[in-house]
Amino acid sequence: MSYLLHIDSSALGEASVSRQVAQSFLEGWDGKVVHRDLAAAPVPHLTAAGITARVTDPARHTDEQAAAAALQDELIEEFLGARAYLFTVPMYNLSMPSVFKAWLDQIMVFGRTFKPSPAAGRPAVLISSRGGSYGPGAPNHGLDYVVPTTEAVLGHESQLGLDVATVVPEMTMAPHAPSLAEFLPVHEASMADAHDRSRELAATIATATAA
Repeated sequence: MSYLLHIDSSALGEASVSRQVAQSFLEGWDGKVVHRDLAAAPVPHLTAAGITARVTDPARHTDEQAAAAALQDELIEEFLGARAYLFTVPMYNLSMPSVFKAWLDQIMVFGRTFKPSPAAGRPAVLISSRGGSYGPGAPNHGLDYVVPTTEAVLGHESQLGLDVATVVPEMTMAPHAPSLAEFLPVHEASMADAHDRSRELAATIATATAA
């Protein structure tokens, strides 16, 4: 039986906006969920042993290479066993949390998960919250290095090839920073839209993958 693979990367636990929005998706998902919380149980960063193990005969693996290969096999099998994906990847310092990058580096293996990608075309939802706004007209427009990069790795045909839908809750610092108080209505509207969009995606994907 396949499942939804839910990957969390926010360090904030229940206070995380991206996790809160993901919960709206999960409430509309009727099926098995495999949850990997990278903040609570981070996977190690890719090492020389992990890289060289990919091109070395397993019979010749060192202990370090064997351990690295076993971890990659576990993560890749978990990834490929899913029929749909839910990723929470908030913006940290204009980029993705390092724990999510570490996970990506472990599963991105040429000939196994990309070029070709056995998961190509499977639906995925990317939830990426951020404290400010980075869209057209905003002072920080052009400084979002989370969504474009993550969408490319997850969705480009030369990479994992998933069918990615992105949900972006913005201005999450407005309730906490006095200097951003005037943007509280923008934040509230963004949150409402993000929750609604997540519920809609859950229903759409659940129907499509059940067919």
